[in-house]
This record gives sequence, C-alpha cells and structure tokens, in this order.
Amino acid sequence: MKEYSIGMALFDLVPVILFTIGSVILQREFYERMTKGPFALFAAGTIDIAAAGFCKALYKFLYATGICDFNCLSVMFFPFQSIGFLLAGISMISLLRKKTGMVTKVYSVAPVAPVLWKGTFLFVGLMVGGLGLMDFTLIKLCIEDKKKKIIPLFIISFICSLAMGYLSSKDFSKNSMNWIAEIINSAGQCAFMLGAMFFHKKETVENKEVKE
Repeated sequence: MKEYSIGMALFDLVPVILFTIGSVILQREFYERMTKGPFALFAAGTIDIAAAGFCKALYKFLYATGICDFNCLSVMFFPFQSIGFLLAGISMISLLRKKTGMVTKVYSVAPVAPVLWKGTFLFVGLMVGGLGLMDFTLIKLCIEDKKKKIIPLFIISFICSLAMGYLSSKDFSKNSMNWIAEIINSAGQCAFMLGAMFFHKKETVENKEVKE
C-alpha cells in the first residue's frame, strides 16, 4: 500500500515546474549558440524530462485521490527521464567541441543504450551522467563568460540530483520518504532555475551594453 497524499502529489509538480522554467530559459540561450542538431537534442531531452516528471506527479495524484492506480505512468518515469537527461547532456558537448565528428558518433549510439540493459540503477546512472554533462558545460561556460558567481547554483543542483539518485534505492511507498525526496528535488531544481535565469539575464545585459 502506497502512502501518497494529495498535498504531496501536488507538491510533486513544484520541481517539474522549476525545471521546465529553467530549461526553457536555457533553450532560449542556446538557440543561437548551438547548431540545429544539438539544439534539437537539447530541446527534445529537456521536454522529455519535464513530461516524465509530470506523468509521475499525475500518477501520484490519481492514486492519492483514489481515481485509479495507473502504474504505467510511474513505471515510465525512469526510462523517459534518463533518456531525456542523456540527450540533453550529450547535446551540450557541442558547446565544448566545435569539431563534432566524435560527437556525431556519440549522438548516433547514445539513444540506443537504454534498450540494451534494464534496471533502475542504469537509468539513475544515465540521469546523473547526463545531468553531469549539462552542469559541467554550464560551469565551463560560466567561467568563459566571466559569470563565476552563478557556478554554486549549478553545483547545488548537481549535488541534490546525486542525493535523489541515492534516495531512489529507498522505499518510496512511504509518504515521509516522498516528502524528503521532493524537498531535496525542489531545492535542486530551484538552484537550476535560478542559475539558468541569472546566466541568461546577465548575458542579455552584456549584449545590450555591447550594442550601446
């Protein structure tokens, strides 16, 4: 018996909304920086992540309200979100390496990887790896663009994601464990959103100063 409350199910939407806002801001930022292929992967990956999170929150809400136990929405969470993080993370490589011969080969192989192995820890690994690529690239861009004050936000986001990876091995049928996970996840996604906002906003201000 799963201990999902309606309040917890609704709170589950908070990190989804925070991530969605942050990813949309970064999509606007990288639209000009990335070529069409990598940007398409980044957009598809971040949309996939947000959709997976929404489906998980919807599952908890349907279960908590007693409407139905649509377990498919819960089961699809890890595969969908891990692939999303993988695609988004790989797309960021294009910002580190302009000559994308090697990157193109990685693009063609990576989406097939989740089909070859099954298991929660594999999906957690893909999520952490993809997010690690994202945060590493964002930190490198902050250094190159002289925005070092924003770096701690992306570090906090990554640490919270690592904590979520650890918590994934715990019993999430308990309401208390879900609250702990959602609070940590919300803190991480809030840091990610703020980092994206400050990164994009500062770049916009600098561009205006250059034009003037």
